[in-house]
Amino acid sequence: MYIEQAYRKGFNFGLYLPIPVVFLVMMVLNYAAIKLLNINTEDLLRQQVEEKGENRVFVELIAPLSIALVLLLLWVKYVHKQTIRSLTTSRKKVDWGRIFFAFGIWASFTVAVTLVDFYSNPGNYEWNFQPVPFAILAVLSIVLIPMQTSFEEYLFRGYLMQGIGIATRSRLAALLTTSIIFGLLHIANPEVGKMGMVIMVYYIGTGLFLGIITLMDEGMELALGFHAANNLVTALLVTSDWTAFQTNSVLKEVTEPQAGLSIVLPVVIIFPILLFIFSKKYKWHNWKEKLTGKVVLPTHEIY
Repeated sequence: MYIEQAYRKGFNFGLYLPIPVVFLVMMVLNYAAIKLLNINTEDLLRQQVEEKGENRVFVELIAPLSIALVLLLLWVKYVHKQTIRSLTTSRKKVDWGRIFFAFGIWASFTVAVTLVDFYSNPGNYEWNFQPVPFAILAVLSIVLIPMQTSFEEYLFRGYLMQGIGIATRSRLAALLTTSIIFGLLHIANPEVGKMGMVIMVYYIGTGLFLGIITLMDEGMELALGFHAANNLVTALLVTSDWTAFQTNSVLKEVTEPQAGLSIVLPVVIIFPILLFIFSKKYKWHNWKEKLTGKVVLPTHEIY
C-alpha cells in the first residue's frame, strides 16, 4: 500500500523534518514580515510587475519551488534511500494515464467555467492577449508550473503523507495534518489579504481533496495531474491584480473578488463530484479503511 511501502528498517522521522521545516519557516517568516511591516501584497506585486514585467515576476515567484522539487527528490533518493517511484505510487510504475486523465478533466472544467462566465458577464473581464508575451509565458508555464505543483504534491501528498502515516500509524492523521499544513502554506497569498481568512476553507478543502484521492488511489498520479491543470490553466487563461499569478494571460478579471460561492462551491459540490467520477473509473472501495484505518507496518522493506 502507498504509505506502508515507504517503511524501512531504522525508520527515523527526524530525517523527514529538515525540508518541510525549512520550507514552512520561510513561509512563516514571509507572512510575519507582511503583517509586521503592514505590506499590501497586492500593491507590492503590482509594483514588481511594473518594474520587471509579468514574465520575469512569474519566473522569480515560481522558479524557487521548481528547484525545491529537485532538492526534495535528491533528498529522498540519497538520504532516505527510497525510489522516486515508491514516493509517487504503489503501482509497479507511474501511471501516466491517470495523470493525464485528472489533468484533462480539471483543465476542461476550468476552461468551460471561465468561458461561460466570460460570455455571461463580459464586463468582468478585459481582453489581455498579446501574442509574443503570451508565447513566452506559455513556454515558461509548461516547463515550470508542473515542477512547482509537483513539488507541493511530492512534499505533502508524498513525502509527508508517508512519513507522518508511518510515524503515527494513522492514515487519518496523515490526511488531516498534510491538508491543514497545505492550506496554511497559502496564508501569505494576496488572495487571502483581498478576501479574508475565509478563503482558507478553499485551500484546506483542496488539500483534503488531494489527500483523499491519493489515499484512495494508493498513489499521487491523480493529484499530480489535477494540481498541474489547476495552476497551468489559471496562469494561461485568466489573471487579475489580486492573485498570486499575475501573468500575460488571455483574459484579465477586473472585478473585485467576493468571498462567497466561489470558495464554498468547489469544496462542497465540485470536489465530491470529481471523487465520484474517479471512484467509478478506478473502482475504489473500502473508503473507511483507506482514509481512517491504521497503517500496519510490513515485516520487511517493500520498495
